Amino acid sequence: MPPSAPKASSPSTSSPTPSIREDQPPPVPILHRDGMMLIVDKPAGLPVHKGPKGGETLADHLDALRFGLPRTPELAHRLDKDTSGCLVLGRHPKALALLGKLFASGAVDKTYVALTQGAPAADEGRIDQPLAKRSPHRGWWMQAVPKGTAGAQEAITDFRVLHRGDHLSVVALSPVTGRTHQLRAHLAHLGCPILGDAIYGGASRLPGGPMLHLHSRRIAVPLAKSGPAVTATAPLPPHICASLQVLGLVPEEIGAAADRWAQTQEQVPRSA
Repeated sequence: MPPSAPKASSPSTSSPTPSIREDQPPPVPILHRDGMMLIVDKPAGLPVHKGPKGGETLADHLDALRFGLPRTPELAHRLDKDTSGCLVLGRHPKALALLGKLFASGAVDKTYVALTQGAPAADEGRIDQPLAKRSPHRGWWMQAVPKGTAGAQEAITDFRVLHRGDHLSVVALSPVTGRTHQLRAHLAHLGCPILGDAIYGGASRLPGGPMLHLHSRRIAVPLAKSGPAVTATAPLPPHICASLQVLGLVPEEIGAAADRWAQTQEQVPRSA
């Protein structure tokens, strides 16, 4: 007799949502994890969300960052595709609401490291220069404009020059406001665009050119009303380390210098 057909299984009323196994490496390095948020080290070249050209994005990997929670984490802020480093994700709606308020109010301290073509004239200071859309057809391209310009947004960046070279310099940056492309547009306005910036620095878009040398080094998130902020630091990425070594600089020393400056900034109340 032929074997009997297997019985059809009845549809399940509920199926468990898959979760990453604890013994599997996460898809991106985790710098901090608690019940409210994750801080990850986003690689340069990885967009955080889908664009018109498609391709891999961080959004493709969010389910693998649930670590047992029923919801996937969501972005609390954004980094440009070619910017690397600290990126904060909220793990549930309550966390996202709180993080959204903290970022919107400027309570989160962020420190970046950039290699620039040239350097600001001063060794340390504040760039207080409004930004506006360069074109209605490219809404994410910005330009510095005079104060009082219609449609412009206030934009403020603190900076310190960590190394001043003949052609390339290293600058630590702390955005007080959070405008689109703020750091890139501000440095270009000062005449020292970021190395590898194809929009504001004239770098070639063809393969083989330098990558954008902008890295989100450190972030401090004051989750608790009392007590210290949650801080995380992301190691400088390989392409920035290689450029620093060509300049005769030690990447670990540059990172440590940026951290020391960041800590002094975090101790001072920030106001735009």
